[in-house]
Amino acid sequence: MKLLLISNSTNAGEEYLEYPKKQIAEFLKKNKVGKVMFVPYAAVTFSYDKYQEKVQNRFSEFDVEVDSVHLYENQAKAIAKSQAIVVGGGNTFHLVKNMQRYKLIDAIRTKVLKGVPYIGWSAGSNVACPTMCTTNDMPVVQPRTFKTLNLIPFQINPHYLDAHPDGHAGETREQRILEYIAANPKMYVAGLREGCMLLIENNKIRLIGKRSLRLFKYGEKPKDIKPDADFSFLLNL
Repeated sequence: MKLLLISNSTNAGEEYLEYPKKQIAEFLKKNKVGKVMFVPYAAVTFSYDKYQEKVQNRFSEFDVEVDSVHLYENQAKAIAKSQAIVVGGGNTFHLVKNMQRYKLIDAIRTKVLKGVPYIGWSAGSNVACPTMCTTNDMPVVQPRTFKTLNLIPFQINPHYLDAHPDGHAGETREQRILEYIAANPKMYVAGLREGCMLLIENNKIRLIGKRSLRLFKYGEKPKDIKPDADFSFLLNL
């Protein structure tokens, strides 16, 4: 498989997809992709047309055309003909419900397992996991199931934060993940901090970015994985 799984689309003070654009461009060029099929269903408060346009504005910088599944009557068939698949961020519940509605789960999984490149950010990274259960999003709609693409055998928590704001008495992100692994003790969770991404190819994982990844497993102390570390064992769980 060839996966580029990005924590977030935008760093504070930057333009949309500014920080990961080099890696996106290199990933697509290396795989000889000139046109991608975009899945815009994480958008809730703005149109799918606007989302496609927003992504196209960035991808135009490296001469890649952005098509979108929402323009097709048979969306699974459109996926089957795609050179590469891109799934944008937003609300994961809304994304998954519509991926199920248009029969995109099996269609995307089949293509990616055959070697078609996949790029996701935020919710788009979350759905590459076995389930969407480590999303940060509010359940604004109800999918039929939490099961997602299952392209990787571990969970990702995008936008992972260590912070506990002053005056906030609620659970931290780490506490929420500790709840998840207590309920799902066989699963690893990768807390992917903002400004970072995972490149997965040739059965190897590479952490790209200036910050470490926080790895959680039930019964083990959470540990930070540095960008130069080899943690490809996660692909063989």
